[in-house]
Amino acid sequence: MNKRLRIGLLTHSVRARGGVVHTLELAQALVARGHSVTVMASAEPGEQLFREVDFPLHVLGLPHLTGDLQAQVAQRIDTLVQGLPPLLTDGRYDVLHAQDSLSGNALALLRQQGRALPPWARTVHHLDVFESATLMAWQERAWRAADGIACVSDLWTDHFREVLYHPARRMHNGVNLDRYRIEATAGDELRLAVLGLDQQASPVCLLVGGVEQRKNSVRLLQAFAQLRRSNPAWADARLVVVGGASMLDHSAAQRAWVHTLVENGLSEGVGQPVLRTGTLPDDLMPVLMRRAAVLAMPSLMEGFGLAALEGLACGTPVLVSRRPPFTEHFSTSPGVAWCDPEDTASIASGLQAAASMPRLTATPPVCLDHSWIRSAALHEAWYAELLAAHRKAADHEPLTLCN
Repeated sequence: MNKRLRIGLLTHSVRARGGVVHTLELAQALVARGHSVTVMASAEPGEQLFREVDFPLHVLGLPHLTGDLQAQVAQRIDTLVQGLPPLLTDGRYDVLHAQDSLSGNALALLRQQGRALPPWARTVHHLDVFESATLMAWQERAWRAADGIACVSDLWTDHFREVLYHPARRMHNGVNLDRYRIEATAGDELRLAVLGLDQQASPVCLLVGGVEQRKNSVRLLQAFAQLRRSNPAWADARLVVVGGASMLDHSAAQRAWVHTLVENGLSEGVGQPVLRTGTLPDDLMPVLMRRAAVLAMPSLMEGFGLAALEGLACGTPVLVSRRPPFTEHFSTSPGVAWCDPEDTASIASGLQAAASMPRLTATPPVCLDHSWIRSAALHEAWYAELLAAHRKAADHEPLTLCN
């Protein structure tokens, strides 16, 4: 290990989103390697972090957000610009690391204002496309102003290098094998009963991430409905949709979802063919993954596909899109079925293929290869490089003469 670093990790939320999970797991792995890590996160009124952590956490309270998406993003950035300086005083961090565009914008603006900041890094999980030119400009500022950029897949690393002509470092995601494991734990059945599920009943198809266009949720629902009609083995199957706590506007996808339910005569709720749970307690996620016959992730776009990795770690077969980034790390893994995410029939076929696979009885190599400790070691070396470059630049700054 290099010398002990004081690291500040910034994330946009306290909700159970992929980027937030990445932040917390990376923080824990860096602490395990001997570093001092503090996480800084924003929270809307009444929110708290979705899991307990044993490292310092600073929560910046957001006001009641008003207006459209652009107005709310501006309010979030302003809260960070106002709230971060007291947390960054006295040179208390050697390096800062923003995991999202909101934090990246705040650090960019603070540096523009002349605030003395240590070198700061930015992880880009994926880039969104907004109709608003202002939102697109803010998204770009949030990575272009960073001292270093990392991406969690070759897909997005190559995008930065070949399309945006900007250097980026590949830093993979990981899976916590203490949390996500094949072996059942005491109380699993009681936890599932809260959702109207049990260990022996109908097959469960699990979607993690809520109803969003990029998650391809509506096509998955169409494929599920098709299988319930045409395949006796799926006649009493359940589709369980977990998560969906997002600040972006997914109303179009949610309207299409409701229309598809009505069109196919499907009902939602406990004991119904379709169940949307919203955010669940953190300890229930691996239990639900072990209960599922298939974890479906036929996404149109992902940064990495973390939920699929977690599903495999639980021994559950997964369905993923035959496109990057899934093809980067799952191409040779057991327990993986594939689909064309823009073809409903292909998704239905992939669901059948995944559900017919035997459950994994040993942790697959892809999960062992993608450990958070290994990811933390890569980050540690990257931070050291950023610090060395920062010191070198400081040594070559021209002297300012005062009269």
